[in-house]
Amino acid sequence: MILFSFFAIPAWADNRDVQVVKIWDKAPHNAFTDLIRFEGRFYCTFREGTGHVPGETGEDGKIRVLVSADGKKWESLALLAKEGYDLRDPKLSCTPDQKLMLLYGGSIYDGKKLMGCQTHVSFLDKKGKVFSEPKPVVIDKKIRSDSNWLWRVSWFEGKGYGVIYQKDTARGCTVFLVRTKNGINYSLVSELTTGGFPNEATVLVKPDREMLVLLRRDDGDQHGYLGSSRPPYRDWNWNDLEIRIGGPNVIPYDSTRFIMGSRSYYPEGARTALWLITKTGPPKQFLELPSGGDTSYPGLVLSGDTLWVSYYSSHEGKSMIYLAEVPVTGLTDE
Repeated sequence: MILFSFFAIPAWADNRDVQVVKIWDKAPHNAFTDLIRFEGRFYCTFREGTGHVPGETGEDGKIRVLVSADGKKWESLALLAKEGYDLRDPKLSCTPDQKLMLLYGGSIYDGKKLMGCQTHVSFLDKKGKVFSEPKPVVIDKKIRSDSNWLWRVSWFEGKGYGVIYQKDTARGCTVFLVRTKNGINYSLVSELTTGGFPNEATVLVKPDREMLVLLRRDDGDQHGYLGSSRPPYRDWNWNDLEIRIGGPNVIPYDSTRFIMGSRSYYPEGARTALWLITKTGPPKQFLELPSGGDTSYPGLVLSGDTLWVSYYSSHEGKSMIYLAEVPVTGLTDE
């Protein structure tokens, strides 16, 4: 059983009755979370390492998965590793055939220099006990490179959609929307042209088949973008969110509004925060979580009137994993 640490919510965290607990601190550096509710249980995943990148310590990262029946008591389910690869940024999803899929980057470093990246995937067995060994995904040969980072996959009507970003010296960073049926093989749908060094992205498909892409950008004004498109998802409209984001995630709140979780940037330092957003309007921040320093990459699960948020932060010293329960009844964008 894991012991929890409870925190008083500071004044800048709104007056909501928010509960925050620390759920993991075993590694020297614990970071980059995701969260899902699957077959009645919560699963939280993150990277364990000795530093933010292996070049700081010479050790590659591993992927930890925790499981909980109620979001209160957590236990370790798996620790995945692959020789020669720094595994990081794990993301959880449920496939059309009801498998729990774990997607994560596999980076190759020479000291502190990133030499390449190939996204890997694992699946939980039917008994819910063991994840398969890390396996590289297969990218459409039209866009395949030595630096394929497929950051997250979201499923809709039997297909999974995600955004691959590829760093190159000529163009800075290019991003492509891809599609899969099995979580392993990915075909090209379209290139997303935004400028500003686009990279991390979360895809959301609405019931009417309109697709949204929440996209981080790290050059120019560094503003995050929210893109929208309809099938066949080749023509895109982009809304400038007018804020900088990092580790972005987005889920539906109601038919027209969405909850965004991301790193929030201030002169005094970074925080992990939550916003209410629409397709075209500016984001409305409604909560900052207890956080600071190295922080962000939230997982989001909306269950009834409670938003469950996993995230990491180093505001108490080293980087550790936290879970927040956030009441969202009557949440408004006023």
